[in-house]
Amino acid sequence: MRTLLPSPWLSLGLLGGWLLLSRGIDVGQVLLGIAAAIVLPLLAAPLRPRPGPLRHGRVLLRLILRVGVDVVRSALQVAVGVWRAKSHPPRGAFVVVPLDLHDTHGLAALAMIAAVVPGTVWSEIAPDRSALLVHVFALDDEAAFIAHFKADYEHPLKEIFE
Repeated sequence: MRTLLPSPWLSLGLLGGWLLLSRGIDVGQVLLGIAAAIVLPLLAAPLRPRPGPLRHGRVLLRLILRVGVDVVRSALQVAVGVWRAKSHPPRGAFVVVPLDLHDTHGLAALAMIAAVVPGTVWSEIAPDRSALLVHVFALDDEAAFIAHFKADYEHPLKEIFE
């Protein structure tokens, strides 16, 4: 079964998307949808990366909760910063964060975290993956930001992936 459907959830999503876009359910559309749901994942299978080593489920859960809390807190801080921008302009800055994490899956997760937390943008990674350039919307203390970033995001990802 795995050889016919290497990614069953993707196939199910493709079939559902096909039927939604066809705006009707008739035999021809269902058959075309099934064909697309089987053929497209088979064609894309060589492009899929190998699954990463995922360990320490509790650390992952704590990381997800921490990121959720940081998203809400940062969204409120950015909203207040934008609201008060005329009287107190935010001090945005680029920060170089030294990295201990080198796993590609961990770095991809770190990129997603940096992108989803309001007020931070992953700007550049060093070619040797030793440092990360992050833009911060309002930076009060660079050392505190680096310590927070490493302790709350990088270290849990290092535990999970390395």
